Amino acid sequence: MNVIDKNVLERPHLAASEMDVIFIEGFEGDTVIGIDPDELTTPQPVRIDLWAGVPHSHACDTDRIFDTIDYSKVHTALESLLATHKLQLLEALAETIAQMLLVDFGAHWVRVSLAKPRKFANVKAVGVTIERTVRWP
Repeated sequence: MNVIDKNVLERPHLAASEMDVIFIEGFEGDTVIGIDPDELTTPQPVRIDLWAGVPHSHACDTDRIFDTIDYSKVHTALESLLATHKLQLLEALAETIAQMLLVDFGAHWVRVSLAKPRKFANVKAVGVTIERTVRWP
C-alpha cells in the first residue's frame, strides 16, 4: 500500500473529523517465525505496515512529540520485538504488535499488516492484516 486507506476514517468506531492516523509503512526486519522446520531456527525477512489512530492529536495544537504517538519509539519497539519474541504464527505476532500500539502507545484503533516476502519462490508475499479497537467499559 502506498497511501492510507481513506475508508479507515469512515468506519463507525472512528470519528473522521477527530481521528489522526500515524503510520509506518514498509518496516523490514529479520526474525525467527514460522512452523516449518527450516523456519524455527533461521531468521527470515518480514515486512510490517501499521496504522495507529488517535483522537484529534493534541500535538496538532502544541507541536510537541510527547502529545502524540512517537513513531521513532514505535520503530524501536518493533526492532526489539522482532529480536526477542518466541511466536510461531504471523497472526500472533500481528496481535502482539496491535496490543503494543493500543496499550503502550495509546492508540484507539490499529491496523497491522505483517508479511513474509520470500516464503515461496513464485509468490510475492504471504501474510495477515488485522484491525483492533480499544474496548471501552
